[in-house]
Amino acid sequence: MPRVLRLALHWQVLIAMVLGAVFASFFGSVGPLNQVAEVFLRLLRMIIVPLIFTSIVSGVAGIADGKSLGRLGVKTLSFYVLSSFLAIVAGLVLTNIIRPGDGLETPSGVEVTPDSLETPGSVADIVMRLIPTNPVQAASEFDILGLIFFSIFLGAVIAAMEGSASETLRTFFDAAFEAMMRMTQVIIKLLPIGVFALIARAVGEMGFDVFEQVGKYMVTIAIGLTFHAFVTLPLVYFVLTRRNPIHHYRAISPAMAMAFSTSSSAATLPVTMTSVQENAGVSKKVSTFVLPMGATVNMDGTALYECAGVLFIAQALSVGLDFQQQVVVVLTALLASVGAAAVPSAGLVMIFIVLEAIGLTNPAAYALVGLMLAVDRPLDMYRTVVNITSDTICAAVVAHSEGEDLGAAAQQSKAESGP
Repeated sequence: MPRVLRLALHWQVLIAMVLGAVFASFFGSVGPLNQVAEVFLRLLRMIIVPLIFTSIVSGVAGIADGKSLGRLGVKTLSFYVLSSFLAIVAGLVLTNIIRPGDGLETPSGVEVTPDSLETPGSVADIVMRLIPTNPVQAASEFDILGLIFFSIFLGAVIAAMEGSASETLRTFFDAAFEAMMRMTQVIIKLLPIGVFALIARAVGEMGFDVFEQVGKYMVTIAIGLTFHAFVTLPLVYFVLTRRNPIHHYRAISPAMAMAFSTSSSAATLPVTMTSVQENAGVSKKVSTFVLPMGATVNMDGTALYECAGVLFIAQALSVGLDFQQQVVVVLTALLASVGAAAVPSAGLVMIFIVLEAIGLTNPAAYALVGLMLAVDRPLDMYRTVVNITSDTICAAVVAHSEGEDLGAAAQQSKAESGP
């Protein structure tokens, strides 16, 4: 077997990313590679809905009592609120220090309006999306929030049932989840090929002229995302688990690379679940509950981006935001990040909610959103890495709090990480 095929998966993926970028630099966007990338994405999307459904139903149904389910839910949501809040504060502080919008001229010809993008009408709409009127329709329309609610509800009902019917349903959903994981493992074997094609397509389609106009803004976002992903989250992991975060990051590296390539937390979910269960030592009970929810409601990178993006627009328009208005930005960005779909550039769509909260709804503000849209692709790729990293940290922290041993799996991952 060629030596490169004996490398750990994360090394294969990283090599594929570099080769894809180099290939696109010389040859641009190549049609056949675009088709390969699309086929790989379709395979991932194919597995997302059945994987979420079977994993949550199986996991919740396997929880012995309602108290355990409630405890997991409180721990998960508490972590997600904390991590998103820390990300927003990082974005707020950095944007106030660096002030990337100062002196920027408002662009012309790139105006974007909220009407041109699909946004929820209010926070109440986000809450209403939790309860689907038709679970089958929710699945077909990729309404992940509704699907998660129905799956948790069904799993809780099965857990509360007694007798042979409950046992039969638990066995069925356990077997269905096992089948979905087997399918996921087959798809993951294609990960290096898919990442090569995805990176080649992304690099081939990006232009570089527009980056010069908003370089300071991009650097600000990148610094904030890097600080949160590689300083804040590792510190939170260490404080709450007393374990070396390097082992965890090594374990989830295939998921991080996949997130960067797809810009979608949902599309990355199959790889995230596999990495967390097989490499990071998190049980099925915890991972199947925490990760699907995180892919939908936990968007640290998106929350940071929305906060920093709104302040950038205000600075470019010379609109001074006082402390109270910045608090409104923080709270609205937190709520908007929960409602952001787990798809590429969802954070840019949700930024209109934050703009409306502080009254920045003039054409100049929308023109700046259009400029942000022009350079959003690489930032969106990085945001997604931060989003799924936070999801996995939450899964590990919750698993540790439930008495699970992360150390054995971490040591095994470390031993297997070398060539």
